[in-house]
Amino acid sequence: LTGVLSQIKLDQSPNVVKRPGETLKMSCVCSGFSMTEYYIHWIRQKPGRALEWIGRMNTGNNAPIYSSSFQDRFLMTEVVSSSSQYLEISSLTAEDSAVYFCARQSTVTEDSEAAAQKPPQTSTIRS
Repeated sequence: LTGVLSQIKLDQSPNVVKRPGETLKMSCVCSGFSMTEYYIHWIRQKPGRALEWIGRMNTGNNAPIYSSSFQDRFLMTEVVSSSSQYLEISSLTAEDSAVYFCARQSTVTEDSEAAAQKPPQTSTIRS
């Protein structure tokens, strides 16, 4: 149909509470667009703090690029067949408590684009 746009969504896994030392794996399921035509970024925000860029996935070839601050315990993976992106954090500490976002960026124009998010994942680490 002419003039009908699909809804662009990045659906994230629900909020969780974990213990120090545990591993957290969160998901970001993309719909309404072809995931492999976009970079998928992971970003976090601690309470009262600025956004922190974790890294981005070069989608379609499972090739993540990490910020230097997030190279050790953070692992980004993807499953193209289900349009899913994953962020895994190992050896959790209280410092990992934050709201985690996934976001898309065009691989063609390099322009960031807004997309509906439902909702970002809040991860709380409690001893």
